[in-house]
Amino acid sequence: MHTVNSRLMTIVIASFYLAITPLARAQAVSDVPQKATPKPVKGVKKITPVSQIATLPDLTPEQLALADRVSLGKMPCELATFVNVKPDPVGPGRFLLELGYQNAAQKVSKKFSMVPVVSLTGALRLEDQSAGAVWIQLGNKSMLMDQKAGHRLADACVSADQAIVAKALERNPVPGLLDAPAALQAANSQGTDADAKELAGAVPAPK
Repeated sequence: MHTVNSRLMTIVIASFYLAITPLARAQAVSDVPQKATPKPVKGVKKITPVSQIATLPDLTPEQLALADRVSLGKMPCELATFVNVKPDPVGPGRFLLELGYQNAAQKVSKKFSMVPVVSLTGALRLEDQSAGAVWIQLGNKSMLMDQKAGHRLADACVSADQAIVAKALERNPVPGLLDAPAALQAANSQGTDADAKELAGAVPAPK
């Protein structure tokens, strides 16, 4: 009799254990903290895959040769402005040009992506065709033109090398057309015409 009771007790305990085990396991799983789904962070720009970035056209050998002559660095200009020219990492022969203001609180700087353009006048010329900006580099100064609006954004911008040329011209100015010999008059006249054509090409004539 005692043996039968022991067996019945064992069966009851085993049945009770089998009944509560699934419940205990379910409760244990529910108690485990679930990882929250990360929410997208506002203000973060999506990175465009390299495969979707438009391929820039290759520059010609003439453009690459002109790129070697471009003056780099920060250059002071008239009217409390400056221009900073530096190579564009997207490819050789391309440049990033920033137009800044000494009083940055009033005006926001402008940035342009520029490439050399072959000029018939011989002046070194960079253009951002989409923005309509033209950078003209002469021997003693440079200027930034807004071709669409038809006015200058910055004038008399001078690099270190251009400052040397400007001082040399001050010490040895080019003779005027009335004082120079006939041959020099013709050369100066051609140079003046070339500069006029360059500026006329950069800024459209008023309608």
